[in-house]
Amino acid sequence: MKTDIEIAHESTLLPINEVAKTIGITDDMLEPYGKFIAKVPYTSIDEDKVSKSNLILVTAITPTKAGIGKTTVSIGLALGLAKIGKKAVLALREPSLGPCFGMKGGAAGGGYAQVLPMEKINLHFTGDFHAITSAHNMISALLDNYIYQHQAEGFSLKTVLWKRVLDVNDRNLRSIVTGMGPRTNGVVMESGFDITPASEIMAILCLAKDMDDLRRRIDNILLGIRHDGSAFTVKEMGITGAICTLLKDALNPNLVQTTENTPAFVHGGPFANIAHGCNTVIATRTAMTYGEYVITEAGFGADLGAEKFFNIKCRKAGLNPKLTVIVATTQGLKMHGGVAQEDIKKPNAAGLQEGFKNLDKHVRNLQGLGQSVVVCFNRYAFDTDEEMNIVREHCKALGVPFAENNAFMEGGDGAVELANVVVDTIANNPSQNVQFTYSDGDDVKTKVKKVATNIYGAANVTFLPAAETKLKMIEALGYAGFPVCIAKTQYSFSDNATQYGVPENFEFTIRDFVISAGAEMIVAIAGDIMRMPGLPKSPQAERIDIVDGEITGLS
Repeated sequence: MKTDIEIAHESTLLPINEVAKTIGITDDMLEPYGKFIAKVPYTSIDEDKVSKSNLILVTAITPTKAGIGKTTVSIGLALGLAKIGKKAVLALREPSLGPCFGMKGGAAGGGYAQVLPMEKINLHFTGDFHAITSAHNMISALLDNYIYQHQAEGFSLKTVLWKRVLDVNDRNLRSIVTGMGPRTNGVVMESGFDITPASEIMAILCLAKDMDDLRRRIDNILLGIRHDGSAFTVKEMGITGAICTLLKDALNPNLVQTTENTPAFVHGGPFANIAHGCNTVIATRTAMTYGEYVITEAGFGADLGAEKFFNIKCRKAGLNPKLTVIVATTQGLKMHGGVAQEDIKKPNAAGLQEGFKNLDKHVRNLQGLGQSVVVCFNRYAFDTDEEMNIVREHCKALGVPFAENNAFMEGGDGAVELANVVVDTIANNPSQNVQFTYSDGDDVKTKVKKVATNIYGAANVTFLPAAETKLKMIEALGYAGFPVCIAKTQYSFSDNATQYGVPENFEFTIRDFVISAGAEMIVAIAGDIMRMPGLPKSPQAERIDIVDGEITGLS
């Protein structure tokens, strides 16, 4: 089997204006970024067309460290739908440089189900991530300067809440001290870095509906707390216009294509374990303007990305997917069935069946959110027909439609079964309106507890002193009506990354809260999750290179 990058290089790309024409986007609407990438203005969104489009969410069981293949399945489904004559458009997230040079090596799909040009998408793309990083850090610099320049007037903040971001995994920057040295270097303060996908600017860009909404949200960003307990926001510094200027181009979604020239919007990139894990509302609505069927995905397992997709994105954007596809692999099922990591690629029917508990809980959770569910078996080369049929029979007994995806090896031909099952399910048993896990009127503790007990299966939730202190601040400042975004490990329903399967009767611990007033959500930090990842002992950066003018090592 050829590598992803070899397949990408051998794929025939169409000029981006030709891809755009297939869904009714004219040349004058495009802002090209080279031959194969273009931005499309968000002003092209047509709400009447959006209401008639079939939105499909792709999520997954709790993943292994190698993932489950949601993006590959999402792309494969679009290819399969095109194969059976449907007008399909993708709406996906942009990859982050951190994981690309750390663990993953790329996040543009795989095999014969990729979005292209994969090197550009995985690297600097159209500069959206850089714009978000610059906008976030511009606020940091302007805030530091404001404190420095106004200290003689008696201005100071009791608590500074705004940190810095960088799109690189760098554990050494999690906690820092700034302003050291001469007084002209500024005021000495503690600070730190999150990774760019965790930036509130990223969340704001992904949830904003237009430039006016972007401006309103940036105005409302909470930077710190005065000594009298009142909020200090971006609006009070008078810099919102400057920040919007940095984000002007980034607000428009990016149009690319798949290995089979299917249109794909790739825009925004928050992680689902430390942020809300969904692409932009603008890209989703743009795709729905031009596509009969629109496929989007939410990061990691359904307890993270899908829960946040429904309780945050759908709640705020008024979206109602017609169907949710949940991806499962034999490796993932066996891991949750107690099989050792080094053996999960080997046949093991008993371990596979024991792992059904994880799949079944995710299915029940999604059904409880009002979703019709299709289980997709994401096939790998070492999988056997026997084990696939065990999963098929289990889903049949569960009363849930099942389909195989082999788009990695076969492109669209390998996803025709999945496409047909999806179309049939939408026609005959579409999802109902989203049933949210909590109401806007619930207090923050209640919202967290409802997610932790109903979605994760926790017996109880403990709030550590720092979290309790922040809760009082949230209530006092009037932010308690926001949805919650729980940051936790992606490898378990619990806050313990080693508890596979379906943990029961566990304690779920919230150690702190981050107030994202501009994004209009409260981030709850669970367990030992970090908003700035570290690098592994052997990062993928050791294998990325340029050989004879071609990039290698991106997978």
